[in-house]
Parts: sequence; structure tokens; C-alpha cells
Amino acid sequence: MVGRIIRVVFGFLVASFVAGLVLVLFVNTPAEMPDWTSERYAETGLWALAVGTQVAVFASTFAFIGAVYAEWRGIASATYSIILGLLIAMIAFASHYAGEGSGGDVSTYALSAFVVTGIVGGYVYWYVSGRYAAPAQPEMPVAPARGAKA
Repeated sequence: MVGRIIRVVFGFLVASFVAGLVLVLFVNTPAEMPDWTSERYAETGLWALAVGTQVAVFASTFAFIGAVYAEWRGIASATYSIILGLLIAMIAFASHYAGEGSGGDVSTYALSAFVVTGIVGGYVYWYVSGRYAAPAQPEMPVAPARGAKA
């Protein structure tokens, strides 16, 4: 039981960091990477840690519910984890869009960043932790003692 909890938490933390990195790479695009200095790589890594922390804070409640359900039902499907990551990302995008208050057009670039982040984050969680989900083993019934009445 403790091992399952540690596995789920570790998978969530890794997926949150990777999701933060994906979001940062939508700003510091990989096409520019050959021209980067070493300081730019370090800056990107620090931004990924900062954004990954915010991803973890926002997604923790939703991911907890999804992970508990998957562990309880033994859902070890990559599709489940990716859809869950995508749903969490869409909730994050909706809250981001509602917080802008402009009431204007939806940024397709921001939408695509959140969609890709949800898919990648869900897949990373599945790869690190979710694929090992197994249903809880039912307790074995105890056979009555020989000669005892049931």
C-alpha cells in the first residue's frame, strides 16, 4: 500500500515537471535551441521547475481523484491517463481564459499549449506510474474449521 502511494506521488511529480517543461518550451521554442547559450538552458530549466510547481498545485486535486479511481479499479491504460491529463489541462485553460476578463478571442496558441501539455503530462504519468495500477486483491475467505457448523 505504501509502495503504491509512493509510486503515484512520484509519477505525479515527474509528470508535473514535464508538463512545466512543455509549457516553457512553448515560449522558448526548441527551434531556437541551437542558438541558445548555456545560461538560456539553465533559465529554461529553472522556469520549468517554477511552472511545474504551479502545474502540480493546480492539478493535484484532479489528479488525486483520477489516480485513486485508477488504482481502485486497476485501470492501467495509457488512454485513461492521457484523457485525464487532457481534461485537467482543459480545466486549467478554462480557468486561465476566464481569468483574463477580456471576453475576446481564444488564443489558439495557448489552447494548443495546454492540449499538448495535458497529453504529454498524462502519458508521462502513465509511463512512470499509471501502467502499474492493479486492482486491490480481495481478501481470501477463511474456510471454516473441520467439523464446525457454519
